[in-house]
Amino acid sequence: MNNSDFDTTIFPTWCPGCGDFGIWGALKQALESLKINPDQAAFFFGVGCAGNISSFIRGYGFHSLHGRAIANAIGAKLANHKMPVIVIAGDGDLLGEGISHFIHSARANHDITVILHNNGVFGLTTGQPSPTAVPGFKSKPLPAEITDEPVNPCALAIMHQAGFVSRGFAGDQEVLCNLIKQAIAYPGFSLIDVLQPCVTFNPDKSYVWYRQRIKPVKVPANDVLSGIKNSIWTEDKIATGIIYKNSRPSFHANYPQLQTETLLATTGKKRDIKKLLKEFN
Repeated sequence: MNNSDFDTTIFPTWCPGCGDFGIWGALKQALESLKINPDQAAFFFGVGCAGNISSFIRGYGFHSLHGRAIANAIGAKLANHKMPVIVIAGDGDLLGEGISHFIHSARANHDITVILHNNGVFGLTTGQPSPTAVPGFKSKPLPAEITDEPVNPCALAIMHQAGFVSRGFAGDQEVLCNLIKQAIAYPGFSLIDVLQPCVTFNPDKSYVWYRQRIKPVKVPANDVLSGIKNSIWTEDKIATGIIYKNSRPSFHANYPQLQTETLLATTGKKRDIKKLLKEFN
């Protein structure tokens, strides 16, 4: 197996230079390294530029409604807790409409991997500020600069005791690949907050801008306060790497009925959904 096994016949339609290319490549490289075949994992996609990976990666997947990727991923993990479940979505999707699912999945420590494309904008709809946009951000759709404080997804996850919280950079595919591998292998909620330059609608946050500020964390914190402190951006420092990690049992590990067989295996007969699908055609 090689990472081309995950390629489809459709080449990505992102803008040239988009950080999504680096995330796409790192994800395929990580799956190859972990020897996970296209039929051995489930992918759940949000709506937006990040969610368009649904067309560019081969595997079992579901392109959800806006903000609902995590909710669908949890359902799949409950049905088959032995299967790697990966969420791929943007900051507008997961931290806007989907922020409640993000919080509750983290605090329950569902064993899913969340790859968050963080660029500060709604890129697919031409550059409106996302929940991670910083004060002073201005773009074509806005009458003035924004004044809202940004959502910090890492701090939010740590505050709610997510198991594995990390931050990567789309401009360093090798390091990002390693983070994705560790996140998938971790038995609990794992977040990779990926700094993903949007070269079209947020050019001020360029690859050079990030490289000047990225400071790798040497040792992850294992207490909440230290983890939150590590996760906070400053003018000259953005921590990357594994920011926080704990040893809480995952959600399904707390239930004896999920220790051996999966719910999928114990529910009995297979169901024919053709009639159901026909109602929606």
